[in-house]
Amino acid sequence: MDKDQVADILLEIGVLLELKGENPFKTRAYQNGARALEALSEPLEKIVAEDRLKGTPGIGDALLQKITELVTTGRLAYYEELKASLPAGLMEMLEVPGLGPKKAKVLFEKLKVASIAELKTACEAGLVAELAGFGEKTQAKLLEGIKFKEQYATRHHLGRAVIVAEGIIEALREHPSVTRCSTAGSLRRSKEVIGDIDFVVSSKEPAEVIEYFVRQPSVLNVIAQGGTKASVIVQGGIQADLRVVTDQEYPFALAYFTGSKEHNIVMRQRAIARGLRLNEYGLFRASEETRDPTLREACQDEAAIYERLGLTYVPPELREDHGEFVAAEKGELPRLLEWTDLRGSLHNHSNWSDGRQTLDEIAVTMMDLGLDYWAVTDHSKSSFQAHGLSPERVIEQLAAVAEINKRLAGEGEEFRLLTGSEVDILTEGELDFDDDLLAKLDVVVASIHQGFTASEAETTRRLIRAAENRYVHMLGHLTGRLLLEREPYKVNQHAVIDACAATGTWIELNASPYRFDMDWRLWQYAKEKGVKCVVNCDAHRAEHAGFLKLGAGIARKGWLTKQDVVNTMGLPALRKALAAKRSN
Repeated sequence: MDKDQVADILLEIGVLLELKGENPFKTRAYQNGARALEALSEPLEKIVAEDRLKGTPGIGDALLQKITELVTTGRLAYYEELKASLPAGLMEMLEVPGLGPKKAKVLFEKLKVASIAELKTACEAGLVAELAGFGEKTQAKLLEGIKFKEQYATRHHLGRAVIVAEGIIEALREHPSVTRCSTAGSLRRSKEVIGDIDFVVSSKEPAEVIEYFVRQPSVLNVIAQGGTKASVIVQGGIQADLRVVTDQEYPFALAYFTGSKEHNIVMRQRAIARGLRLNEYGLFRASEETRDPTLREACQDEAAIYERLGLTYVPPELREDHGEFVAAEKGELPRLLEWTDLRGSLHNHSNWSDGRQTLDEIAVTMMDLGLDYWAVTDHSKSSFQAHGLSPERVIEQLAAVAEINKRLAGEGEEFRLLTGSEVDILTEGELDFDDDLLAKLDVVVASIHQGFTASEAETTRRLIRAAENRYVHMLGHLTGRLLLEREPYKVNQHAVIDACAATGTWIELNASPYRFDMDWRLWQYAKEKGVKCVVNCDAHRAEHAGFLKLGAGIARKGWLTKQDVVNTMGLPALRKALAAKRSN
């Protein structure tokens, strides 16, 4: 196990101990141990193998023994016994918004509640409100959280689905009986959350392909298996559906199963207006729908279908009936952003706050990815839950980044770390750091991390005031939403966009699959107002750099081009753009 995996287990042990009511100092020891591992600048496996972990601040003898066991065996008996000593549903209960370990422990001890279903029953019976420290308000919030979780039970984050889908697609491409294959559905359209994963394959041997598909390592259960289609449950509990068609049918099946439903309706209407019938099998010259191949229009790909219906090709991300048909008729669809256009990310975290990598590790990782720059924007002091930095620590970090950049320059590297902060926007719109400190930073992202229950007018004023600060380059995750977990706070996004247009402030498209905020539906309005987008990873781990690709998909869905996105610039142009805000 690497340090991130071990740190995650230590944090979970801390939660389990809290659920059992253990001494808080013991619980905190595991949290401190996880933080100590995150701060290591060398691979944990190497440190353990060389017996150099002993004496590390935050890691005592007992913790050292457990970490060593995890690293060397991949298991920890103490952890497995601890998990087995508590009902599995208790940890699941913590997924309900507003329910932490302390309250979960009380519910278990007083009401024997050990699952979300039991919690719901207890709340509906009014039993939770009677407990000391809970009350009617807390009970209502728990019910609201349970309802929210149930509402999205069959929905999944795009990022998780993409990982599974890419593995299956790669395997299908390698099969000798597969001619063409693609994902389809909401995943191909880069929807922020998806239901099922859809695959379309063309083949002369559909039975072979179906059998190969259901035997993929990521498949957990086979729901249905037929001659040309199959449905399975894959890792993450996501349903995946495969359709196998002939190669002549493939473009039509791909277009049909990509959707959206609204887009497909308009496409069928356009076909009817031309005396044709369009369905998943083809575009037919007949008065009624048919599968007679002799009556099918020859279309080698989706672009040919659109051309036959009087349209330029519509990229999958735009197929939502949000204006794409008017633009496609006029040949005015934009050339959308490609993820390879992105040169870096301007909102990310290191282990100085709540990230996992050291500054040196970040620099090496991002250079290896071929990026030009990477901003380190750790949290400001009011985000104590995220180990926010004091002004003194920010100054220390500036010096540390400067030293790394000096070394890179000496080695002839063009890559640079940029200094920055994700500074909290406080109650009245004032910022967590004063202007003198902000002026020293390359990049300033202003975000709201508290006060989510404020009125729409109050939150809107806060964001507008932050945008009016000359040292703020961009607003971060504009609505604070966590997809499938937390609704956005109330804010007049159009008013904030207008304020950003007036002040030259950028708006972030937070590419974390838990956020994708600002929403894709608002980027056309922002673009019309001249507001620039920044596609940011909000990275906390090395693998989060992959969010750039996901974010580009959402940006494409918002009709954004390379010219609309700030971090497509090279470093010299970016520095000029960063300086321009401060000259306003």
